[in-house]
Amino acid sequence: MKEALSATAEQPLLYGARTKKEALSGPFFWLTSFYLVYCLRPEDWVPGLRYIPMAKITGILAIIGLLASLGKTKRGFKQLPREATYLLAMMGLLFVGAFLSTVWRGGAVMHTIEFSKAYVAWVLTFLLITTVTRLRRIVYIQAASVCVISAVAIIKGHSVPRLDSVLAGIYGNPNDLAFAIVLSIPFALMFLVSVKGALRKAIWVFGMLFMATALFLTASRAGFITLVISGTVCLWHFGVKGKRPQLIVAAVLAVALLGAVAGGRLKQRFSAISGDVESSVDQNAYGSYEERRYLMHRAVEGILHYPILGIGVHNFPTYSLKWKEVHVSYLQIGAEGGIPVLILYLLFFARGFRNLKLLRRRKDLDEYTVLLAGALHSSLVGFVVGACFAPEAYQFFPYFAVAYTSVLFAIVKEREPARLPLIEPAAKPQRLAEIYANDGSTTFSPVR
Repeated sequence: MKEALSATAEQPLLYGARTKKEALSGPFFWLTSFYLVYCLRPEDWVPGLRYIPMAKITGILAIIGLLASLGKTKRGFKQLPREATYLLAMMGLLFVGAFLSTVWRGGAVMHTIEFSKAYVAWVLTFLLITTVTRLRRIVYIQAASVCVISAVAIIKGHSVPRLDSVLAGIYGNPNDLAFAIVLSIPFALMFLVSVKGALRKAIWVFGMLFMATALFLTASRAGFITLVISGTVCLWHFGVKGKRPQLIVAAVLAVALLGAVAGGRLKQRFSAISGDVESSVDQNAYGSYEERRYLMHRAVEGILHYPILGIGVHNFPTYSLKWKEVHVSYLQIGAEGGIPVLILYLLFFARGFRNLKLLRRRKDLDEYTVLLAGALHSSLVGFVVGACFAPEAYQFFPYFAVAYTSVLFAIVKEREPARLPLIEPAAKPQRLAEIYANDGSTTFSPVR
């Protein structure tokens, strides 16, 4: 028995291990549908679908399925981690600030309701994803969807400067498109490394080439900086620690080649920062740089004037007098939500890094879990860096990434073998002596 317990304790966490309460396939199906609709955004580029509120339909059905399964889920609301509390507190303060906004109350309330879907999706993700298999499926949807979106943007807008407004919704702005690509590239690289078969690997290679090409075509300076930082962390996990030097060489060569072919406008925009203005593109880029400096100062003023509840979600363009967002997510959330929301925002993402730190300390993780943890770390590092250069405070992808870390950490903890207590003697010698003395079966006295 001792050997069996020892073997169980030393057994590594197996990828895709099934549990008794993994069911709830119905709610999980609708959750995957929600992720597919949100990440792929078919209504923004498939004719005729714009009239169908697909994200709302799949989200509502997922919630109904979950409510119908209350009491059957492996996890309950009491098991929600601290980061879920931070996010809920953020939502509550944003609603209060929206209703008390002196800038545009109606718009702030409407946008806060829209953003609150992130919390619903976050909770559903944590409650319904109970295995690494399911988690990889959700991550697969995000990575594959952004690959498809990148290809569609290139095909539809190869002649459009910066792919601006080629797509609608969360991919309409070139900076937003670049940001989504950078946050998803680590997941695509994870699948490239982990899948078997030349054909499947080739599909992921072409998908990543589409993503990188679209990123260069957006000419997003913030996107490129984020790519460099996130890509370096990603190659450290998969190339250096994973002992795949060929991956590092291939990635560097691919980025250099794509930069030479499709990075002309991006190079011009970087050179304009120094004030070296020669062409109309340079002038526009330099004007954008100066404008962003003004917006940063204006955001700081907003924080100082409205430090508690802010000016309301998405109200900064009106407050700025320029009708533009401040290109720093931390200033954006601070100005529109106030300092308490900014603190909760930082604590929320710090919990994601904390989850990954605890996971990386473990020595019993299987290969797939190690790869997933590395991809999540790369994506989150890319976010915290990219957030310094882009207005992405309400972009769902970073919140999804923290949800993935919480789910993965919970799965690993739930798979830990039960620590059975040591089997103690039925009674102490002195107690045994008393029993025997009472029933008359023996008359010895305890040794003292």
